[in-house]
Amino acid sequence: MRARLIAPLAVAALVATPALLVPASGADSAPPSPSPAAATTGRTATAIGYGGGVTSVDPAATRAGLRVLRMGGNAVDAAIATAAVLGVTEPYSSGIGGGGYFVFYNAKKGKVQTLDGRETAPAGMKPDAFIDPSTGKPYNFTPELVTSGVSVGVPGTPATWDKALTRWGTWPLAEVLKPAIKLADRGFVVDRTFNLQTSENAARFSAFPSTSEIYLPGGAPPAVGSVLKNPDLADTYRLLSDKGMRAFYGGKLAANIARTVQHPPKTSTTTLPVPPGSMKVSDLAAYRTRNRQPTKVGYRGYDVYGMAPSSSGGSTVGEALNIMERYDLASMTPAAALHHYLEASALAFADRGAYVGDPRYVKVPLTSLLDDTFAAERACQISETTALKKPVAAGNPASYDGSCATPASTSRRDAPDTENINTTNLTTADRWGNVVEYTLTIEQTGGSGMVVPGRGFILNNELTDFSAVYSPTDPNRIQAGKRPRSSISPTIVLKDGDPWLALGSPGGSTIITTVLQTLFNRIDRGMTIEQAVAAPRASQRNTASVTAEQSFIDAYGGLLTPYGHSFTAAGAPGTTAAEIGAATAIELGPDGLFTVIAEPTRRGGGSAGVVLPK
Repeated sequence: MRARLIAPLAVAALVATPALLVPASGADSAPPSPSPAAATTGRTATAIGYGGGVTSVDPAATRAGLRVLRMGGNAVDAAIATAAVLGVTEPYSSGIGGGGYFVFYNAKKGKVQTLDGRETAPAGMKPDAFIDPSTGKPYNFTPELVTSGVSVGVPGTPATWDKALTRWGTWPLAEVLKPAIKLADRGFVVDRTFNLQTSENAARFSAFPSTSEIYLPGGAPPAVGSVLKNPDLADTYRLLSDKGMRAFYGGKLAANIARTVQHPPKTSTTTLPVPPGSMKVSDLAAYRTRNRQPTKVGYRGYDVYGMAPSSSGGSTVGEALNIMERYDLASMTPAAALHHYLEASALAFADRGAYVGDPRYVKVPLTSLLDDTFAAERACQISETTALKKPVAAGNPASYDGSCATPASTSRRDAPDTENINTTNLTTADRWGNVVEYTLTIEQTGGSGMVVPGRGFILNNELTDFSAVYSPTDPNRIQAGKRPRSSISPTIVLKDGDPWLALGSPGGSTIITTVLQTLFNRIDRGMTIEQAVAAPRASQRNTASVTAEQSFIDAYGGLLTPYGHSFTAAGAPGTTAAEIGAATAIELGPDGLFTVIAEPTRRGGGSAGVVLPK
């Protein structure tokens, strides 16, 4: 497989400089006399140029990734450096206390490879773990279940970084972590989004001294424009730099994590119950990332690769695309095309809820769910004029022939959605044609709310992604050692065997629809990638009402109401819940041209950069 990038002479001259081909010798090292244009500063939504690109929600994280690319590191090295900085500046969305999914296009092998770094349930977790023993009823989802030890899964992010760098990276972990260590020591400037997210979680954070001393200095959220430092996290990163990831999954740090989960370090005055969990040091020692074959579907001449279960992202995006491909959406009116997008999404979500879970515990009919014949049968339910009554029933992947005479199953439907909207996503690409799409998370905004004392990072609440009420037929039921189903959907699209587009997003179960709608916008509606990411979003997840941004309702609600679609605004104006997703994307053009995209406004706007701007 040929490499994708053919760099212009300017880039060739830049990367040939010997000083740029080795890692920096220290945290303050930099390329000698770089061009002012060689890196993007601030929140820039679009960057076009050569030599590689990085996009994330945060300028400091994007700069860290670009620095690695300029110094000769590859897309994997840049992705981990970017993620480590996000652990400092986006600690309520990501960090070493959580997990995620890593999708990599390997230019040398000409193939897409993936890592499942999802959190796992402890070995001692019981099926009734979400039942309050004092009442015999399920805990309230929030704050009791979210803000608890019982919701904390064994983190997978550190293992993901280690595995990705070992398999595909070129830099050692110690070098990759240097920008994040430096930033955690020096501090970062608090913006409006960080202040708002802290304010929304202040009651939870104040329940834990280890959390409030970092994120509620003086008892209040840090002011916009103030500098927030996290020396404890810097020290934890230094520990991992010196000792490797075995220091996270064993020894004193692992004991700290287990103790925090089993005995949540809450104040004596908090009114939050904070149920304890069962995680032990042995659970941490037993954690492993999983190598997964990516999902793959063809869509209008493109090959779309995604994340296989335990994520439901690749299967649900892929099934919906297969359904949509039955129709010439490009020739339809905007209303008709959007109607088909919403209906295809609802049908795919019905099958997701019925059949997708951790494949080590559930027999997932993945091949059938991604079969064009199965999609043809599901598409039979779509009316050209009238929306289906939601929720729709799941299909039957055990028996299908593409015939519209085959009825849908009536026995299994979606469980209530408990995935939270927060997470973070990044995209990197290098001059050799390698591409990374990486989504990492701690679930809720602020995760469990618990910082491991003296360690500076927040633990996840990912186990709330299990179905709240245990059912022996539910593929997402609680089971010891299991990975809860995720909607994370890092996606890489190939054209004629070469990478063309990489994209992903945070947003809980709306991640699936954000990725699906962006592909629909770009391929079927003829938008540029900038327009496709910025366009207003709607998320149909097999519910009676479509969750949508207010801008989508204003633009398209009147056109879609005659079909029978109804809409609910995603959240109150001015809150983080009012936005759907915060995507990043890189499109690879001819002659090594990168178009690197971040959100222009969502979450305050993201940050895209290239090594050499055009």
